[in-house]
Amino acid sequence: CIKYFKNGLQLLPWGTEIKHKSTPERSKKQLNHFLDVKFNNCAGNKGVRYETNSLDFKVRGDGTLLAAQHLQVPSKQLILLVTAWDPQTLGTWEAMVRLLVAEKSQHSGHKPKGRKAVPGELVQQQSDTLLPWRQHQSANGLRRQKRDWVIPPINVPENSRGPFPQQLVRIRSDKDKEIHIRYSITGVGADQPPMEVFNIDPVSGRMYVTRPMDREERASYHLRAHAVDMNGNKVENPIDLYIYVIDMNDNRPEFINQVYNGSVDEGSKPGTYVMTVTANDADDGTTANGMVRYRIVTQTPQSPSQNMFTINSETGDIVTVAAGLDREKVQQYIVIVQATDMEGNLNYGLSNTATAIITVTDVNDNPPEFTTSTYSGEVPENRVEVVVANLTVMDRDQPHSPNWNAIYRIISGDPSGHFTVRTDPVTNEGMVTVVKAVDYEMNRAFMLTVMVSNQAPLASGIQMSFQSTAGVTISVTDVNEAPYFPTNHKLIRLEEGVPTGTVLTTFSAVDPDRFMQQAVRYSKLSDPANWLNINATNGQITTAAVLDRESDYIKNNVYEATFLAADNGENPPASGTGTLQIYLIDINDNAPELLPKEAQICEKPNLNVINITAADADIDPNVGPFVFELPSVPSAVRKNWTITRLNGDYAQLSLRIMYLEAGVYDVPIIVTDSGNPPLYNTSVIKVKVCPCDENGDCTTIGAVAAAGLGTGAIIAILICIIILLTMVLLFVVWMKRREKERHTKQLLIDPEDDVRDNILKYDEEGGGEEDQDYDLSQLQQPETMDHVLNKTPGVRRVDERPIGAEPQYPIRPVIPHPGDIGDFINEGLRAADNDPTAPPYDSLLVFDYEGSGSTAGSVSSLNSSSSGDQDYDYLNDWGPRFKKLADMYGGGEED
Repeated sequence: CIKYFKNGLQLLPWGTEIKHKSTPERSKKQLNHFLDVKFNNCAGNKGVRYETNSLDFKVRGDGTLLAAQHLQVPSKQLILLVTAWDPQTLGTWEAMVRLLVAEKSQHSGHKPKGRKAVPGELVQQQSDTLLPWRQHQSANGLRRQKRDWVIPPINVPENSRGPFPQQLVRIRSDKDKEIHIRYSITGVGADQPPMEVFNIDPVSGRMYVTRPMDREERASYHLRAHAVDMNGNKVENPIDLYIYVIDMNDNRPEFINQVYNGSVDEGSKPGTYVMTVTANDADDGTTANGMVRYRIVTQTPQSPSQNMFTINSETGDIVTVAAGLDREKVQQYIVIVQATDMEGNLNYGLSNTATAIITVTDVNDNPPEFTTSTYSGEVPENRVEVVVANLTVMDRDQPHSPNWNAIYRIISGDPSGHFTVRTDPVTNEGMVTVVKAVDYEMNRAFMLTVMVSNQAPLASGIQMSFQSTAGVTISVTDVNEAPYFPTNHKLIRLEEGVPTGTVLTTFSAVDPDRFMQQAVRYSKLSDPANWLNINATNGQITTAAVLDRESDYIKNNVYEATFLAADNGENPPASGTGTLQIYLIDINDNAPELLPKEAQICEKPNLNVINITAADADIDPNVGPFVFELPSVPSAVRKNWTITRLNGDYAQLSLRIMYLEAGVYDVPIIVTDSGNPPLYNTSVIKVKVCPCDENGDCTTIGAVAAAGLGTGAIIAILICIIILLTMVLLFVVWMKRREKERHTKQLLIDPEDDVRDNILKYDEEGGGEEDQDYDLSQLQQPETMDHVLNKTPGVRRVDERPIGAEPQYPIRPVIPHPGDIGDFINEGLRAADNDPTAPPYDSLLVFDYEGSGSTAGSVSSLNSSSSGDQDYDYLNDWGPRFKKLADMYGGGEED
C-alpha cells in the first residue's frame, strides 16, 4: 500500500482579499474554505493529523484548508507545505499546495489592450533580482494596483565548498527609487538558532548563505524578508522565503545492529522466514541517495549448498532458498549482508555490512536406537531397588533436550510388574530396577522386551527404527530365606489351671527354600511367666507350670509368647519368629473376699448400718451374686448382729440388740460366690462401736472409747495434756524474763561509742561482794586533786586529772610507730593493775584523760542481787587472759 496525498489547485481572483471566518465585513469577498487536502494512509485515515508551514493558514482534522487571518493575495500564486503525520507509527508525509490567483480585467474580464510584460517577471527571467512587492503607476488619472509575487522556493545544495558567503538571491522593493529602504530577514537560521546561517545586505537586499549546509541537520528553512525606511517604519508587508537544502549522497547506510541472531528449524522448506536485518540511511529517502538495497555477500559454511539463504533487497527479510538444513551436520551459518544506497548501485552507492548468525534449531528427526539388541542381568531373590542392567542408546539429536531425552517402557515379559526402567538424566541410559521382590522358587529367569522413545514426539515423516526395541534377560539367584510360621499370630483357647506337662499345640514353621535340604530348629524367644516349653525338633508346645488367668502376665485373658525357628543353611543361617497367643478360660478357683475390712457403727441400733460387698478375682459367671451370712459359732455373733441383703453384690450389717457397749468387735461373715462349684470364704470385719450424737456421728470421746480405753485412762491422758501445756507456758515466761534481764545489764558506754578501745562483754551478772562495796562515785569527774596528790609516786591512773598544768601533747605522726601504741597500752595496764582503788573487773577502764568540763553524773546504777559468798575458782579455767582476775578473786579468803 502506498500512502499519498491528493492535492489540487484553487483559483482566486487577482487581488482578492482573504479574510478570517469570523470577519463581519461584507463589502469584500470572503473566502475561508479553499480546498480539501486528502491523504490516503491505507487505514481509513483514522487519527491522521495535519500541519502547515504558513502562519496564515491552518488545516482541520478532515483536511479542510482555512485562512487563519486577514490576508491579501496580490501575487499570481501562493505556495504552502502541508504535512500529514500518524501519531501511532510516527510517520510523516508532505505535499505542496499552490493557490493560483487569476487576473482581474477592467472590461468584463477582458485583458487591457497593449498590456506589457510585468517588469518583475522580466527581472525574474533576466536576473536574480526579485521584486516581490507591488508597484504603483498612474494612467489617465487612475491608480493601478499591480499584483505581488510569491517567491518560489530557493534551493541550496548541501556540502557546498563555497566560497562563502555565497549569494543566493537579491530582494528589491520598487519604492527604493523614492526612499532609502533597509532590508532584513527573520526566522530560524537568521535571528533564531542556528544563528546567522543566512544574512542580507540591508542596502542592496542581497541574501547570502554563510556556511555549508547539511540536509541531515535541517532540510528546509522558512524566513521572512522585511523592508523598512530609515526611521524603521514598515514600507512593505513581510514576504515569505522558503529555502530547501538539496540532498547529496554523503551518508552510508548504517545497520541497527552489527550482529543479528536468528534461528531456523532443521529440515525447513525453501521460503521459510528466518530473520530481518535493517539499515538506515540519513540521506533523503525520497531520492536515490537514501534508497537502500540489501544483498548477501558470503555464507559460511557453504554446505550443503552455497546459496542456502536469500534476502529481500528492499525489506531485508532473510529466508531459506534451498532444502537440506540438518543440525546434525551444520549447526550454525554465518551470513555477511551488505546494504547499499543509490538503489543498490555498487558503482555510485555507498555500502556497509553486518553479520547475521543463523542457528539451525533441532527437531526430533532422529529416533533413539539401542547400541545392542540384547542385554542381560542378574538379581538375588527378595531384593528391591536393585539395578539389574544398564541399557545404552544412541540419539543424534541435541543432548539434554526433549528430542534427546529417552523414555523406556517394558512392553512384554513382566506381567506382575517386578521391574521398571528408569532414565539416567546425565547419560540417558536405561536402568532396569527391581521394584517388586522376585522369588527364585517361583521364577528363575525373566525375558523382558524394552522399547525406547523420546520425550518429544518424532517429526512428521520420521518413522521409528527397528533398533528402538531390545531384549533383556534377567536371571534370579537363590538365597537362603528365613523359615516362617504360616499362622502368625496363632491363637489357642484352653481353661486355666491345666496341669504341668499338658500338650497345648504344635507351632511349626515352613522353610521357603524348597530346593535346599535344610532342617529347622525351634526355641523360645519370649515367655514372660516361663509357663511353656517347645520341642526343638517338631515345635510341640507343652506347659511347664500351671497357667493362671489371674496372673499379672495376662492381659485381656490372653497370654502371649514368641518362638524362634532357625534353619541350618549357610552364608548365613536364617531365622524367623512366630507369636503364640493363649486365651485362658476362667474357672472358679478364687474365693470371694469381704469388703470393707473395717467399719464404724453407733452403739444404738437404727442410727446407721454398714454396707458390705465382696471382691472376686474370677470373672463372670464365677463371681456374684454373692451370699452373705453370719456363722453360728460363736453364738454371740448372731445374737448381736444381723445381715440384710440389698442385691446380688451388696448387703447391710447392723446391730440386732438395742445397745452394745463401745469397743472394737471382730465380726466374722461367710461370703459365697456363684461359681460351679461355688467357693466361700469367712472374712472378719473390724467394727468400731462408739457413742454417737444426734446426727449419728461418733463423738470424739466416743471414738477414743471405741478404741478400747476405759474412763480412768481417758482422765489420765487429759491430766497429762494439761501438765504438758503448763510446763510449756512456764518455760516461755522464764525465757522472756531472762531476756529482759540481759537487756537491763548493758555496758555503761556502748563499745561502738568508745573510740579508744573496744570492751569485750562476757555476760557476767555481777562481781560478788566487791561489786557491792565499791564506791561508784569514783567513776564521776573528780572535783578536787587531794586524792591524786596523796598517791605513792610513780603510781598514777591515766584517766585521772594530771598533777599541775596539763601537758601539751606533741603532734602525732601521720603513721604512728607500732611500738608507741604498744607502750601506751602497757603503761595503762600497769597503772590499772597497781592501783588499789581500781574498779571491779567487770567495770569500764578509761585509759586516757579526756579533759575537764564533763557534767555527766553517775554512769551506772548497777546493784548486785547476789547475797553471800561467791566462788571464783572457775576463773582458773578461762585461760591466761583471765589469770589476773583469777589471782584477784580466786586466791582465798579475804582478810
